[in-house]
Amino acid sequence: MLQIFLNILITFSIFILVSVSFTLIYYTTKFFHLAHAVVITFGAYLTYLFSQQLGLSLWLSIPLSIIGATAIGVISEISVYKPLRKRNSTSLILLIASLGIYVVLQNIISMLWGDDTKSIRTWEVKVGNEIFGAYITDIQIIIIVVSIVLFIATLLFLKYTKIGKNMRAVSSNEELSNIFGINSNYVILWSFGIGSALAAVAGILVAFDTDMTPTMGFNLLLYGVVAMIIGGVGSVRGLIGGALLLATAQHLGAYYIDSKWMDAIAYIILILFLIWKPLGFSGRRLKKVEI
Repeated sequence: MLQIFLNILITFSIFILVSVSFTLIYYTTKFFHLAHAVVITFGAYLTYLFSQQLGLSLWLSIPLSIIGATAIGVISEISVYKPLRKRNSTSLILLIASLGIYVVLQNIISMLWGDDTKSIRTWEVKVGNEIFGAYITDIQIIIIVVSIVLFIATLLFLKYTKIGKNMRAVSSNEELSNIFGINSNYVILWSFGIGSALAAVAGILVAFDTDMTPTMGFNLLLYGVVAMIIGGVGSVRGLIGGALLLATAQHLGAYYIDSKWMDAIAYIILILFLIWKPLGFSGRRLKKVEI
């Protein structure tokens, strides 16, 4: 049971990081930025480029990869989403544009690096550290620590910084925020930058643990979105409950039923929440929610 608990904790940490990175963007824009998935993937593949192909150290490759992946998210906002918002495009149009960005960039990854599994680990694979009969690797410990630290830092950022408070204001009422002198476009740009950076970190951590493929980001994003909906759309704190429930249900299902059911369990939980508790754990109805 301790091994199951550790597996749940590792998965929870990944889900919480991906969820908060996506939520920050949805928080201010109110549309599903599906291209966020490819930002996750680019975080991993840029690390592979800098460390494996160009021979740079990981201490330099990781920051460069985060910057590069963040730039992709920010450029998407500046070149695609912002012009569409100026034309008063609906959330559906933004969603379709986001899907288009994702398809193009994922195919670029496939053309540059191929569709086979790549690894950025340069060390020998070990069994892991034993804790009362359970095993956890060093990178999994790093995943837990980094994810929780970044999640707490995000909460503190939203609560105590000026930009964070402006994000909360834009999320509540964009038009009223503009009237009070808050530049919503500037705030949204910040949300894309921070959210993309967190997504890149998530992609790098997962790649260190389980390697990477061009579609890895989309799978992670789907889990993050499910955790967000379960926790309550727009509730950052609710992500804790959503990610924990999803990770727990998946691993208990894998233990008692079969690991092949992990994906199905996630979507069964999503359907149940949409039917019986559509507001999620937060129970807070947003003034405006669009997909």
